[in-house]
Amino acid sequence: MTAIAVVTTVGNKKEARRMAHALVESGLAACAQISRIESVYAWKGAIEHGKEYRVLLKTKVERYDLVERVIRDLHSYELPAIHAFAFERISAAYADWIDTSTR
Repeated sequence: MTAIAVVTTVGNKKEARRMAHALVESGLAACAQISRIESVYAWKGAIEHGKEYRVLLKTKVERYDLVERVIRDLHSYELPAIHAFAFERISAAYADWIDTSTR
C-alpha cells in the first residue's frame, strides 16, 4: 500500500467541508484537512489572487482515480487543481490506519 495525499483548492469553506465529508464518509479518504490560503495564479491572460481553501485528503494510490472523480463531480471550478504526492516516509501504524480506513 502506498499512502498519498490528494490536494485540491476550493472557493469557500462550505464546499471544502462538503467535499471532505463526502470523501471520508465514503471510505475513499481516511482524513481530510482544510486550510484557508491565499492564492496568486495566472488565469485567462490575467494575474488573479484570492482567498481559497485547500483540502488535503489522505488516501492510498489505488483510490486516486475514484477520489479525483468525486472531487470533479463536487467541484465548482471550471479547472480544479487536483494533484497528489506519495508519502516518502510514513509510520507503519499511520499507514495501516490509512489502509484500513480506505478499504
